[in-house]
Amino acid sequence: MDSHPTAPPPRRPRVAVVFGGRSEEHAISCATAASVLRAIDRERYDVIPVGITREGYWVQVADDPQALEIRDGRLPEVPDTGTTVVVPLGAHDRTLTVSRPGEVPTALGEVDVVFPLLHGPFGEDGTIQGLLELADIRYVGCGVLASAAMMDKHVMKVLFADAGLPIGPYAVITDKQWRRDPAAALDAAASLRFPVFVKPARAGSSVGISKVDSPEGLRAAVEEARRHDPKVVVEAGIVGREVECGVLEGRGTRTPRVSEIGEISVGGDHEFYDFEAKYLDEQSLRLTIPAELPAQVREQIQGLAVRAFEAAGCEGLARVDCFYTEGGEVILNEVNTMPGFTPYSMYPQVWGASGVSYPELVDELLQLALERPLGLR
Repeated sequence: MDSHPTAPPPRRPRVAVVFGGRSEEHAISCATAASVLRAIDRERYDVIPVGITREGYWVQVADDPQALEIRDGRLPEVPDTGTTVVVPLGAHDRTLTVSRPGEVPTALGEVDVVFPLLHGPFGEDGTIQGLLELADIRYVGCGVLASAAMMDKHVMKVLFADAGLPIGPYAVITDKQWRRDPAAALDAAASLRFPVFVKPARAGSSVGISKVDSPEGLRAAVEEARRHDPKVVVEAGIVGREVECGVLEGRGTRTPRVSEIGEISVGGDHEFYDFEAKYLDEQSLRLTIPAELPAQVREQIQGLAVRAFEAAGCEGLARVDCFYTEGGEVILNEVNTMPGFTPYSMYPQVWGASGVSYPELVDELLQLALERPLGLR
C-alpha cells in the first residue's frame, strides 16, 4: 500500500466579476457582466459575482446573468441584497468576506483575479484599480494611471498631443472657469469650428453629450454636460468616418496586438452615436467589420492604435477610436480602457472578425491578468 498521501488537485483560479458602480453607466456595466458571466468557462474558473450598488455598497449577488441583461428597454441594476462584501487591504490576504446583519462574517474564498467591468467614474477611472493594487490582487485591464488619464478627455488629449499623436481642436471648461467667468469660457468654445460636441470630461457611453450647431446653443449644452461632470470638454466637429480598433496584449511578451477595423454609422433620429443608439435602438446602428478602407489606411489606423495604447501606458486591453476624414487624415478621438464588452459591442466584434471568439477573449484577458506581476510594473 502506498503510504504517501495523495496531493490535492490544483485549485481552479477564482475570479471575482465586479460590476455596477456609482456612475451613470451602472446599467451598462450590469449588462456587460451578464455577458461575461455567461462566457467564463466554469470548468477552468470558479466565479464570484460581486455587485456595487448605485450608492457604492459592495454586495454579493446571485450568479444569474439573465437578471443583469437589458430587456425590452429595461435597464438592470445591482440590488441591495443586505450583504456587505469586504476586500482585504493587506498584501498577503486575498480572501473576500461577506457579512449579513446579525451574522458572523463568512469567507467567500481567496480571489486570484478580479475582472472589473465598471464603466465611468468610480470604477473605470483608476479608483478600483488603486484599491486592488493596495490589496495586491491581480485584475484585468489597465492600471491606475492609464485608467485615470484615459477617463479624463482633457488629460488624454494633453498626453497624446505631447506624444505627437494627431488630435482634433478642443477647449476645456473647468468648474472654476465656469464659476468665475462663464462668458470667457463660452468665447473660447465658440472659437472652434461648428458644429461642436460638448462632453462631460469624465463620462462614457455618450452620457451628457450634446451636438451644438451655433454659439447660441453652447450655454445650454455646457450646463447639460455639467449635470454629469463639473469639468467639460468642447470638441470641434470632425467630418469623417468613425472607425475603431481593438488592442490586446499578447501572452508572455505583452506585445500589443491589433484587431480588424470596425466602422460605426447611425441612422434614424440620431445625429451621432449617442446613448440610445448604442444600447436602446439597435435598428439605427450599423457596425461594418472589417471597415472598407484602403490597406494603407488600415495599417495607419492600427499603427496609431498601438502608439496610443503605449503612450497611455495601457495594459491588457483598450479600444482606440479614430476619425478618417474625407481628406485622408486619421485623427485620434479617444481610448477606452474598459470598452463596451457585450458580445454585440464593437470591441468583441472586431476581435471576433480577427479570429478570437468572445469566450476566448474573456479567457485571454483572465490569463493575461493572472500572469501579470504585482506591484510596480
